[in-house]
Amino acid sequence: MSDILFGQSYYLRFDEKLWQAMQPYPPLGTLYAAAVMKEHGYDVALFDAMLADSTSEWEAALAHHQPRFAVLYEDNFNYLSKMSLIRMRQAAFEMIDYAKKRDCTIIVAGADATDHAEAYLRQGADYVLLGEGEATLVELIGLLGKTPKPAEAELYAIQSIAYLHDDALVKTPPRPVINDLDSLPFPAWDLIDYERYRRIWRERHGAFSMNLVTTRGCPFHCNWCAKPIWGQRYNSRSPLNVVQEMAWLKANFQPDHIWFMDDIMGIRDDWIEEFADLLDDHQAHIPFKSLNRADLLLRGQTIPALARAGADIVWIGAESGSQKILDAMDKGTRVSQIYEATHKLHEHGIKVAFFLQFGYPGETREDIDLTLNMVRELMPDDIGISVSYPLPGTPFFQRVQRELARANWYDSQDMAMLYQGPFATPFYRQLHTVVHKDYRSRKAWNELKQVAKNPAQWRGHHTRQIASMIYHRATLPLARRKLDELANIPHQPTEMTTPVQSA
Repeated sequence: MSDILFGQSYYLRFDEKLWQAMQPYPPLGTLYAAAVMKEHGYDVALFDAMLADSTSEWEAALAHHQPRFAVLYEDNFNYLSKMSLIRMRQAAFEMIDYAKKRDCTIIVAGADATDHAEAYLRQGADYVLLGEGEATLVELIGLLGKTPKPAEAELYAIQSIAYLHDDALVKTPPRPVINDLDSLPFPAWDLIDYERYRRIWRERHGAFSMNLVTTRGCPFHCNWCAKPIWGQRYNSRSPLNVVQEMAWLKANFQPDHIWFMDDIMGIRDDWIEEFADLLDDHQAHIPFKSLNRADLLLRGQTIPALARAGADIVWIGAESGSQKILDAMDKGTRVSQIYEATHKLHEHGIKVAFFLQFGYPGETREDIDLTLNMVRELMPDDIGISVSYPLPGTPFFQRVQRELARANWYDSQDMAMLYQGPFATPFYRQLHTVVHKDYRSRKAWNELKQVAKNPAQWRGHHTRQIASMIYHRATLPLARRKLDELANIPHQPTEMTTPVQSA
């Protein structure tokens, strides 16, 4: 028996596109919460949904561990959790049902539960943790361990929880976030079947990647970006604490690669420089990918320090090649900075990838073409494409919420235009196809030209590249014609107006 069985509701198996990509990472936010509860003396177990086939495996875990507390603690560092995908919410509700049948006390934490606490409570959860959950979970389980049915006044004294009292929703006052992130224990990696992860990564990609975070939150004001967990606050671990964890991971798990899951890594330029210095001192280098802003990359020694630290690839939230759209998003960056940062990263041997976002209010075909031209001219090493997604709590959501036929995608490949955007959903799904055909064929051609200069570099996969390039090039004209046809579907777009200010 265990005191607490932790789980989360992101099942890779339920997200077909990412199941095919097969780049699984354990639920880091869940592992932090588990580590904190272990530190407070609780017997803790974990059900890792990431590689599970169905929610019935959660039922089996409940039967095996017989926990008093079933805690669905979502990985708040995973952007897919923040998107609140419908399929994963369905999974969470199924998991609540299973735990309810076992008479567990059910506690739920995560972005979707924070935004829709009452829905989770009506489904059967006993408590919802609002926002950052570790300190709240310690206090709540501490109370419930002493008093299974505490008085309402005792519950209300715990900050940042939601519960039902006399069938009415109660939300307690908010709790300050944790400022000293170095005070947290390292994630409870011992609860994970990391050998299974290692095997999958090496079979599919030839290298084992693990995940890690250096920060919590983001202080910037992109008006489409939701911040249900940390709000506008931003806290960072010390460079030494991060390096110590990397050295520990290297000694215990020997990863070939690290994904830093931060919204933005290294907002302070001196942080990355100190980080690089300490990695040198501790011989703790592991190649990594990170997310950064174009403007922050252009400070002083930031890019050279990233190169020295071992950055393999940097993902930039480029979003658009149109300055008009970046300004409408309150992005705070310039298209020229995307160009400059890309050139400088490549000069220092660091690969570059772009997040691209289409469908923001006011975007025209001309704006889309500016984005496509930016990709063709800069040829990043990878791209990720999405459609503007209205998330609760954002000025963007406030602007379009009356137009929402539904509020969430079913899974990550849904690509639905949820509001009355510039074009209809079929257009954006076809745009996704066109952009990838154009990009993949150009990327393959550039790589093959380099191999042609040195035939000794020829490998079997280059033959597949040729076949793929020919296919994409041959089918691209038809795909573009279909895109033009879909652009003419009758559709009333939302005008680009001044956003409603958040309360």
